[in-house]
Amino acid sequence: MKRVEVLPGKPYPLGATYLGNGVNFAVFSEHARKMEVCLFDPRDPSRELGRYVLPEHTQHVWHGFIPELQTGTLYGLRAHGAYEPRRGLRFNPHKLLVDPYARALHGQVDFSAPVYPYPLEHPEQDLVLDGRDSAAGIPKAVVLTDDFDWEGDRSPSVPWNRTLLYEAHVKGLTKLHPSVPEHQRGTYAGMAHPAVIEHLLRLGVTAVELLPIHAHADEPFLVTKGFTNYWGYSSLGFFAPDARFASTGSRGGQVAEFKAMVKALHRAGIEVILDVVYNHTCEGNHLGPLLSFKGLDNTAYYRLTEKDPRYYQDFTGTGNSWNASHPYALKLVMDSLRYWVEVMHVDGFRFDLATTLGRDRTGYDTRASFFQMVHQDPVLSRVKLIAEPWDVGDFGYQVGNFPVLWSEWNGKYRDTIRRYWRGDERQVGDLGYRVTGSSDLFALSGRKPTASVNFITAHDGFTLHDLVTYSHKHNEANLEDNRDGANDNHSWNCGVEGETRDPAVNSLREQQKRNFLATLFLSQGVPMLVAGDEMGRTQRGNNNAYCQDNALSWVDWKLSDAQKRLLDFTIRMSQLRRTQPVLTKRRFFRGSTIWDSELKDLAWFTPDGQEMKKEDWEKPHLRSVSFLLGGDAIAAPGEEGQRIFGDTLLVLMNAHHEPVTFHLPAIEWGADWEEVVDTSQSRLSRHPHTPAGGSVVLAGRALMVLRRPAIE
Repeated sequence: MKRVEVLPGKPYPLGATYLGNGVNFAVFSEHARKMEVCLFDPRDPSRELGRYVLPEHTQHVWHGFIPELQTGTLYGLRAHGAYEPRRGLRFNPHKLLVDPYARALHGQVDFSAPVYPYPLEHPEQDLVLDGRDSAAGIPKAVVLTDDFDWEGDRSPSVPWNRTLLYEAHVKGLTKLHPSVPEHQRGTYAGMAHPAVIEHLLRLGVTAVELLPIHAHADEPFLVTKGFTNYWGYSSLGFFAPDARFASTGSRGGQVAEFKAMVKALHRAGIEVILDVVYNHTCEGNHLGPLLSFKGLDNTAYYRLTEKDPRYYQDFTGTGNSWNASHPYALKLVMDSLRYWVEVMHVDGFRFDLATTLGRDRTGYDTRASFFQMVHQDPVLSRVKLIAEPWDVGDFGYQVGNFPVLWSEWNGKYRDTIRRYWRGDERQVGDLGYRVTGSSDLFALSGRKPTASVNFITAHDGFTLHDLVTYSHKHNEANLEDNRDGANDNHSWNCGVEGETRDPAVNSLREQQKRNFLATLFLSQGVPMLVAGDEMGRTQRGNNNAYCQDNALSWVDWKLSDAQKRLLDFTIRMSQLRRTQPVLTKRRFFRGSTIWDSELKDLAWFTPDGQEMKKEDWEKPHLRSVSFLLGGDAIAAPGEEGQRIFGDTLLVLMNAHHEPVTFHLPAIEWGADWEEVVDTSQSRLSRHPHTPAGGSVVLAGRALMVLRRPAIE
């Protein structure tokens, strides 16, 4: 290609910006001595066409304008500087680097190329610089423009209390879907297919929470085993949608396809929430590869140990931790988040290991720079923010301790509900908090029940089917001798480990699934379903299927009769939740009458029909309780200020293995009760009527919902 003179250009915006007559490049590096842009042949991306030095250096940003470059240009970076690992400096111009602000990447990391900054066989390891060129094994950034026609697309902006989250993997949800055209299965286009959207709407889903779609790199130890990082928690490009989910082979086409997916879901009233991984990257520890951030400015992007900056602080279990306290590292995260909202139109984020982002020099702090930046940001402060409120560092478990704008994955909810339905002792006291919105965790910080994202299962752990089928993990397929994955899952196999033909065991397992699903939909807070749980998907006991990009992880849409019944039950429970205002309250319960209500907004009863007292909550063997939600005692008004009335619900819960007779509350609590849910039955309702003060027999390990129609 013809050589051109590189003009000074501008230091903003960072990344590659097409200006119609060329491309402006701007790259942050505080400690580099020189920065080069390398251009590559689009017909042979391993062939370098030329190198251009960025001539200007402004406020730690290297920048320059290269005339005549067009969209579709492939490029990478080379950073010159000191290679002194003991000082935390790892510059190596022989290694091509991915632009952190790249909007799309072409190609994958090839670990057979010399992508490490040191010779792997050298006895001094990373202390010695490797002079071989890595370009052939590094993905190339693609210069793009934003010319997508959104056709007036707007966020559905579903209120938190009306939200039903559906955690899904783009490939896993659609790879086996028979109605999706084969070339679209496992792609963004597959997610947008009408058959998939119809399924989501039948479930009442209001937001899909997608496992990571940022461009990522597989870990070397997985590659040697023939595996991939299927989940994708190994980010390489924080602005680039992963090309592996694109149905088109066009360079950069994944960006337009992602946008089309968002637009289609929005048209159906479904929000898109991204699971984002800003707590670490795919570059590993001091012995990891040199792919991007490590080679551009290692000391800025990563948290290094103070006594020996050769090594990384690791709060994530991946070898490194992002340095969210550095201005440019924090800026990159904020720029990325705004990009996904403003340019890609997503509606919110779930932050993987979010505790790490809230760590400063002394530990986790709710006033950390990252939280303050989000809080004051006029764009990000208005989208849905969900924290995974833990990491693997000291004092990493921070459930209930995130700032006021945030909702959190409530791990205490998951564990309590699992233990309760397993039949563990001393669970009722905690159960009372969990099903009513976890006020003990969130009220003092000024948050509401919707701060609690309630879940029974997640991508990480057993599926719902496996939760009632296996008491122990079975991760042999991961080739780690079953050492990986959590050991304590609070699961119960109902008497037989693994699949069985025993009809009694299988019947109990189906009933336990209904118990879990019913509890989830009857709890205050934000329910989250995992894709396939509504249909009894199994991973055959694997509770850490992160590397299983195969039928073990994909949703199987060929359903047995039992699976069809479970799907129908899930749909009906979701409908019940949507139509009952007492299940989607915006404020915590008071345990008293509201205004002139006949009933308390919340009351708890023992099986004898008496309101529970303090000593009842402390009984270790108590496994059978009920609670009443007063339909005329809803404190929060409607959008127009009107008082909200709904049905009164009485929920009976029996985790004992034998049937229990429940005496219903006396006449002052209501007249006749209509049964609408009994999890001992596969259908949702038989609709018999029971008078106030009467009694019902609830089967062992079962849940029942009784209804009193609304009275205004």
